[in-house]
Amino acid sequence: MEATLAKPQTQTKNRNIRRVAVLGSGIMGSRIAAHFANIGVDVLLLDIVPREPNAAEAAKGLTTDSPAVRNRPVNDAWQTMLKATPASLYTPKFADRVKLGNFDDNLKDIATYDWVIEVVVERLDIKRSLYERVEQFRKPGTLITSNTSGIPMHLLVEGRSDDFRRHFCGTHFFNPPRYLRLLEIIPGPETDPAIIDFLMSYGDLYLGKTTVLAKDTPGFIANRLGIHSLIQTIRVSEEMGLSVEEVDKLTGPVVGRPKSGTFRLSDVVGLDTTVNVASNLVKLEYDESHKAFELPSTMQKLSDNKWLGDKTGQGFYKKVKDEKGKSVILALNLKTFEYEPSQKVKFATLDSTKAVESLRKRFPILLAGTDKAGEFYRRTFADGFQYATNRIPEVADELYKIDEAIKAGFGWQMGLFETWDAIGAQAGIDMMEKLDRKPAQWVYDMVASGATSFYKTEGGKKQYYDIPSKAYKTIPGTESFIILESLSDNVIWKNAGSAIYDLGDGIINLEFRSKMNTFGAEVIEGLNKAISLAEKDFRGLVIGNESSEAFSAGANLATLFMFALEQEYDEINLMIAGFQQAMMRARYSAIPVVGAPHSLALGGGCELNLHCDRVVAHSETYMGLVEVGVGLIPAGGGTKEMAARCSDLYQTGDPELNILQSAFMNIATAKVSTSAQEAREMNYLLPSAQIVLNRSRQIAEAKQVAIELAENGYTQPKQRTDIKVQGKTGIALFRAGVTAMKMGRFISEHDEKIANKLAYVICGGDLSSPQLVSEKYLLDLEREAFLSLTGEKKTLERIQSLLQGGKPLRN
Repeated sequence: MEATLAKPQTQTKNRNIRRVAVLGSGIMGSRIAAHFANIGVDVLLLDIVPREPNAAEAAKGLTTDSPAVRNRPVNDAWQTMLKATPASLYTPKFADRVKLGNFDDNLKDIATYDWVIEVVVERLDIKRSLYERVEQFRKPGTLITSNTSGIPMHLLVEGRSDDFRRHFCGTHFFNPPRYLRLLEIIPGPETDPAIIDFLMSYGDLYLGKTTVLAKDTPGFIANRLGIHSLIQTIRVSEEMGLSVEEVDKLTGPVVGRPKSGTFRLSDVVGLDTTVNVASNLVKLEYDESHKAFELPSTMQKLSDNKWLGDKTGQGFYKKVKDEKGKSVILALNLKTFEYEPSQKVKFATLDSTKAVESLRKRFPILLAGTDKAGEFYRRTFADGFQYATNRIPEVADELYKIDEAIKAGFGWQMGLFETWDAIGAQAGIDMMEKLDRKPAQWVYDMVASGATSFYKTEGGKKQYYDIPSKAYKTIPGTESFIILESLSDNVIWKNAGSAIYDLGDGIINLEFRSKMNTFGAEVIEGLNKAISLAEKDFRGLVIGNESSEAFSAGANLATLFMFALEQEYDEINLMIAGFQQAMMRARYSAIPVVGAPHSLALGGGCELNLHCDRVVAHSETYMGLVEVGVGLIPAGGGTKEMAARCSDLYQTGDPELNILQSAFMNIATAKVSTSAQEAREMNYLLPSAQIVLNRSRQIAEAKQVAIELAENGYTQPKQRTDIKVQGKTGIALFRAGVTAMKMGRFISEHDEKIANKLAYVICGGDLSSPQLVSEKYLLDLEREAFLSLTGEKKTLERIQSLLQGGKPLRN
């Protein structure tokens, strides 16, 4: 494993995965290969040899004996993956870990690989034919798995050797493999249980996946439940006369699901993919709801028209150019089947939940709505609840597996049974019965036994209702997780924007609870309180949260905007000074402070982690100092810290200005890392930072780091006075570049002003020559520059634009 990854708390047994061969380089194969490269594994990616050269190759005199022709399918697929967004690799340099080849020339090379993953087309005959060839070269004991999304395991291994069958199972990744967390493990009839245990552990620890053990049933778990939900949602939409835009609004973030909603998701996935899965599931006559997989009329018509979504340029949505050449999104009118400009959506039920931050508290309001939105939610959730209860024990013996699979596979924040818990078990039954729906008998038995929920918390651990034993059990594999939601009894202090948890072993955790976890007075108060408590009664502090949106999106701009409008500059100065002091307390406290950033860590969220003793970052951490976007510069120690980090990189003979220029440009262009690995390359994460792939393990890993720092003689650091800055020399260089960009019309006049102030601060001010300065000196320069920019009209316009419309303004 690569050294940059966090050391797992448990190790997989008796098997090391250093080299993985991926057979099939299509959308899934190339992206699976990329994700293995992300974690430091050497990958061999193979595909077929073309039957003949294409026209361009033939014109060059190339034949099927030419390497360029023989590897064209894999080369083209790999290049497509490299150009696609969002990126499948954490950083482009990881592409070097993947070797490309073809089945005819390179299949023999799998003899030296530890795991062979088949990802070819979903046809049983093609897969079996490939397995026969694999058996000629595969070393006994090597893992062999299939990424099939539905072909039964027992059919795939027919005719294979005993060793092949013992080491074979399904490993169903979801697209895109880097971002969607689900990995379904599907045993074959003769799979060695030790292989299943290994893959469940490996997927969790190293691939960062929610690994779910699935039965070998059609669609496994996630697609069976997810496709059912998608099709039934579209059917209800038709029956209620709801528009495409209305349904996507109702099934998006307001219910804890991706912004794509239902129809946009169908376009992204591809209608043909949904139709293929549904066509198999509708045949399952033993499934009491198998007719639910019959295509609604709109889906059937789109399928007939070959309007399959993004891959064909149109589906439920269509992107066109208007008369000015600007891209416009049109939505399909489900009644006329004509494309029309997208309309804004408004429902009273949605309006009533705008101030409700907690998704769990939002669901009872949504399902009680008296308008069309409320009716839509009751109908779709009642149907989903019923279907989920009837799939036990067919697709899974335990209810938590259904929730985990659909959350990780489709990006839902809450599973069906978790959502049901939000309104209450009995209330859910009552809602269903009013709509002539009934859950499976085991739900009635559960409620009759006195149990009022599908999940509960016991001893800080989340437990599920086990149907056979009629008792609650801890979800297997989560014993080593720290789930803050389950530690409500451990909260030792809180205010409106933050809470402090006792994690045990002398470590506490500060959780932000503001909107997008932005820094306001309550969060700063929480940070200071957490440090004071840790210094007095504990031995370490972790700063982390379980938000799905952001570790922290930065400062609360509303308060700053109000002060700036009123020209209350003394108040702004005090506010920024207080923020700087809180950051410096995090750096120079008497106890170790460990940051646990994930998703968005912007502005102040980035600055806080710059000041932590150690950082344990989730692999999907998008970190950056983005203040220039609102007409400001980083003034919570961010500019100071990047000057200090550059200073620490300087070696005798180094081009120091080049090193500093990189940091300057990252800030001046508000560049945000696309991964934790890129954040390390941008120097926002130090080499000592750990990267974890499984977010469920992040706070537990951070706690362990805090313990190790405390037990290894942590010493309170002293403020620095040795930061080398470049003075006038650096300012002149940066300003020349800024002027050139302004003359070339790449930046505005206000951008130029901001960049020049940034150059002044990061170079240490108007010093005649490079010299050493203190942190306090640079913090004062930061604050002065920040304060002056809050008096600029164009800065206020930028802040106002972001507050009102959520979009940055380039003025």
